Amino acid sequence: MPRSNALPLTTAELSARIAELPRIHLAHLPTPLDFCPRLTRALDGPKIYIKRDDLTGLAFGGNKTRQLEFLFPEILEQKPDTIVVGAYSQSNWCRQITAAAAKLGLKVKLVLVHGEKGPLLQGNLLLDRLMGADVTVTRLDDMHQLAPLLEAAGEELRKVGRRPYVIQPFSLDVLATSALGYVSQAAELDDQLAAGGLKADYIYLAGANITPAGIQLGLAALGRATKVVSICPIRWPDDRAADIATIATAAARKLDLAIAIEPAEVTVDESYIGERYGRVTEAGRAALRLVAECEGIILDPVYSAKAMSGLIDHIKRGRIGKSEVVVFVHTGGNPAVFAYADDLVGG
Repeated sequence: MPRSNALPLTTAELSARIAELPRIHLAHLPTPLDFCPRLTRALDGPKIYIKRDDLTGLAFGGNKTRQLEFLFPEILEQKPDTIVVGAYSQSNWCRQITAAAAKLGLKVKLVLVHGEKGPLLQGNLLLDRLMGADVTVTRLDDMHQLAPLLEAAGEELRKVGRRPYVIQPFSLDVLATSALGYVSQAAELDDQLAAGGLKADYIYLAGANITPAGIQLGLAALGRATKVVSICPIRWPDDRAADIATIATAAARKLDLAIAIEPAEVTVDESYIGERYGRVTEAGRAALRLVAECEGIILDPVYSAKAMSGLIDHIKRGRIGKSEVVVFVHTGGNPAVFAYADDLVGG
């Protein structure tokens, strides 16, 4: 029987479509959906649930593990022996790629932007080295400058007989393939909410591209009216809403879904970045401590703490009603807490 393309899909139909795609299981799924009663009372606001994607399991977990489940099958098709990739020196993406590569018997070459912490051997960078990555920390200050260095690292490996696979972090195909992990998460979350008799009015998360794109597409496929609010942790030159919409639409094609996400459908708030990416904000520090003291859940200082500070501010400004339900997606990044110890409790 031919597959129906009628929308919306049920969660079972969406999950079945996702299951047709190549996937390597790396994450511990489903992740918990935790109600936060003390945080809800402390904010005197809506009911707050945290989707615990900090608990995906691969080398301290995080959102990237879901994404890599769909990206690594494409990588392995090329039969590499080494993955070449780069981002900032405290990159969660690089840490989880290194962990996945170790699990799959591959070597890793990391070419990293200096960022706030540079070569400080703590947090994610410490874990990268413990997992055997060959690491170069550059003096660059922007990920967009990495492409030629990644290609050069790949060429050096070829010269000595290695078979590198170079991941270009801003390739649309890489971004759209990775977003499939969060289309799947949207279906998983929808089932959890239904099991609890809940309907989410809002989903809040720290995100600039892949993760919000996948969630936005998943909700669109399911016909849900839930509003996704991406608290952006970084300033990039291109428009975030347009970029997220482009990634979501490209991911829809991979699932044979007749969905085009428009930038106007995407909500991005860049008000909580602070001075720059990777620099701790006072509001983020306060949000991290509030969640830790109320719920024993640790946020990270670069992403989820800033996103939580945005959610807290939106609640205080009355943008979310007390009777509404918010799901906050904890995207992980917890190892960075140790690299940022002085910024969080120093002085």
